[in-house]
Amino acid sequence: MAVRNRIRDARSWASRPPAERQEAGRALREKVPRKSHAGWKARGNRPDPIQLLKESDRGRIPELLRIRYGRMSGDPFKFMRGAAAIMASDLAHTPVTGLRVQACGDCHIMNFGGFATPERNLIFDVNDFDETLPAPWEWDLKRLTASIEVAARTARFKAPDRERAVRAAVGLYREQMARYAVMPVLEVWYERIDLAPLVKNIPQDVARHRTRREIEKARRKTFPLHVSPALAGDGAKARIRDEPPLIFHHPRHRTAGYRERVVRAMELYRESLAPPYRVLLDRYQFRDLALKVVGIGSVGTYCEVALFTTGGGQPLYLQIKEARASVLERYAGASSFATHGERVIAGQRLMQAASDILLGWTSGLDPGRHFYVRQLRDMKVPMPLNTRDPSDLGYFAQACGWALARAHARSGDPAMIAGYMGASEAFDDAITNFAADYADQTQHDYEALLKAIKNGRIAVETV
Repeated sequence: MAVRNRIRDARSWASRPPAERQEAGRALREKVPRKSHAGWKARGNRPDPIQLLKESDRGRIPELLRIRYGRMSGDPFKFMRGAAAIMASDLAHTPVTGLRVQACGDCHIMNFGGFATPERNLIFDVNDFDETLPAPWEWDLKRLTASIEVAARTARFKAPDRERAVRAAVGLYREQMARYAVMPVLEVWYERIDLAPLVKNIPQDVARHRTRREIEKARRKTFPLHVSPALAGDGAKARIRDEPPLIFHHPRHRTAGYRERVVRAMELYRESLAPPYRVLLDRYQFRDLALKVVGIGSVGTYCEVALFTTGGGQPLYLQIKEARASVLERYAGASSFATHGERVIAGQRLMQAASDILLGWTSGLDPGRHFYVRQLRDMKVPMPLNTRDPSDLGYFAQACGWALARAHARSGDPAMIAGYMGASEAFDDAITNFAADYADQTQHDYEALLKAIKNGRIAVETV
């Protein structure tokens, strides 16, 4: 009944004029002043961050946890990328307006980038949705801006440069949300951020040329082995070549029983696709499956790559990635979907301007585990974050703010959110202040990880 009432209330507000909804957003400032978002101070009963990380290890592949923590120990920014559970716990104790959107849930700056639409055009957007869930819009924006501050500190940028990068993100988020507040709804849903003009205007020549090279590599689909697996054999005997410890066949992959479960899981996945894409998938035959270590936060989860080939030997790699409960679920409420795989795909389709045609979900590989499926590295293009020039970071941060506003405007009420933020920089000031303070917290938590490694509480392996 409560869910039904919330849906009814949302529809009621959506039927009102934008000006009225903007005024309602401004009225929220009386309850939650914009300046209340400023700053961060750990509460006295804040959970042990290392314990939160260890709790998130439950159900992961034990032998891969050393790699997870080895990657997180590299620097504070790498630590933050793997510490979504810690920040979710902290964000749950920050002020919120009560306005909800389909949130990314792990909205750090490295979860944005370029990729191909089904029409093979390159766009810029959010590109990771493992933690997606309906939640307060402020949580995504605070994680994004804090990650920008941490990235800038890791690059040893000066305080004024760091602040400019954070302000670039939150400022354009606010400005674009104001634009979406008065834009026809269909136009919001049709809008895409084209990658080509974005790359053309990258401030520094080195970063611009490097990004163009990445685009060409993506078009040629030539990647290092740890990104795109190599084949051993061809035709019906095609197999994925082991490249341990990042790509390898688990002993269970060799058993007939497991392969039968894979085939059944792929049949369930096929049913999750739209009918035209089932026809496409039917052109391929399953050949092999291997474990693949990906990212930082996902290391240790059951992430596998499946090889399919056509009768003519053309390969198709599908990533079968475990979908666990969102880190936001404990604080924002449980998912309404039957499986977490469907939760991830539904959230991705709601937030992204365009999505992979082979997105789907399945279960049955392992009892109690849920999975989602997508093409592996479908022309993904990373943006030039590792740069010596802070202007490139600020430019990229601004693009992220725009992409996040567009994603939130699709599921939330852009007029109310825009009305709350307003036209001045009062909200920008508060979020910039929060980002700086939370970067300090991230540094403390990172040092706690290094201490846990030193005293043997956490084991690491660097690969």
